[in-house]
Amino acid sequence: MKTINRRTFCRVGAGATLAGLAASTTRPLWAQEEQENRDEAKAAPVEAVYRTLGRTGLLCSILGFGAMRTSDPGIIRRAIEMGVNNIDTARGYMDGENEVIVGKAIKGLRDSLVITSKIRPASKERMIADVEASLKALGTDHLDILLLHSAQRISDIHQQESLEALNTLKESGKTRFIGFSTHKNMASLLSAAAENEENPFDVILVVYNFTTDDDVAASIAKAAKAGIGIIAMKTQAGGYKEPDLGNLNPHQAALKWVLTNPDVTCAIPAMVTYDQLEENIKVMDSSFGWMDRKTLHRYGRAIDHKLCRFCGACEDQCPHGVSVADISRCLMYNDGYGDARLARSAYAEQGVQTLEACQNCHECVVRCAYGLPIAENVQRARTLFA
Repeated sequence: MKTINRRTFCRVGAGATLAGLAASTTRPLWAQEEQENRDEAKAAPVEAVYRTLGRTGLLCSILGFGAMRTSDPGIIRRAIEMGVNNIDTARGYMDGENEVIVGKAIKGLRDSLVITSKIRPASKERMIADVEASLKALGTDHLDILLLHSAQRISDIHQQESLEALNTLKESGKTRFIGFSTHKNMASLLSAAAENEENPFDVILVVYNFTTDDDVAASIAKAAKAGIGIIAMKTQAGGYKEPDLGNLNPHQAALKWVLTNPDVTCAIPAMVTYDQLEENIKVMDSSFGWMDRKTLHRYGRAIDHKLCRFCGACEDQCPHGVSVADISRCLMYNDGYGDARLARSAYAEQGVQTLEACQNCHECVVRCAYGLPIAENVQRARTLFA
């Protein structure tokens, strides 16, 4: 894994246009003034750091921008000014509006950036049409990375029509590289991609944080060795606010932990405020130390019975086919991220089966390997989101 700082990155040309960007004019006046005040009080600028994304050869800042919940293009623009050069969005985020927001943020800067979007598996014609819509929304003629959104089973990444669509889009220049994202059965999917002799996937976006199981970490190493670029999501382990931690900052510590793994090119935490951006950007030129380890130990204890580890142990336990892990993810969006809209949207994707099957079930038979109160969580999700 090649790691370079921003000065070297600019010298090779990929980041030369980042240094002198003007501040965004899309923000309201009060937000601009607030940012100027913070800038004046800020210490020396952070030195951005870049790594090579597997066999793609793309140089990505180790802190990427997860735009899924960002509604202000000015925040994305500010991140670019500070050296962040890779931005992650998807056709389905905010019902398509998120790509429009990203498009506004990257206008005039496209050539210096790595843009990732995602599409759901569908017919070949629909998938190509979805990418066309993404390109129009983003204001670009190509993506750098196109991911098959949320692969759950090995059969998902072997589905012939999806592969034909992805390859057609790559061959036509609509995307430079292809891959998939996954929240479930991650170790199996990573290994399957690494062991595939044809190995069509250039990039994998995977849940990875300090609570991740060893088998997922081992599979990440295996995929990286095969030349697949690894991008980490859900890096903040839910992003829960735990007042008992006092002044300790678990979210910076969590990011540092992820980036200590040389097999991970970058992390893409969601950032919806300027404060979150400024907090996260500092991770790029700092290291994981003893206090970070202590902080994560305390944070881990605080969230132990809240956070789904996406380990897959609960898969197929429900006789009605309800995806308990996805329900837990919805609760994480609500309780940790504080984003009720996203939680409701993700819950609605589970379909009528969740609403009816759980209502008519007298006793939940699903058991979490980490002791999460599954029956209680399912009923709470139904109350919150139904």
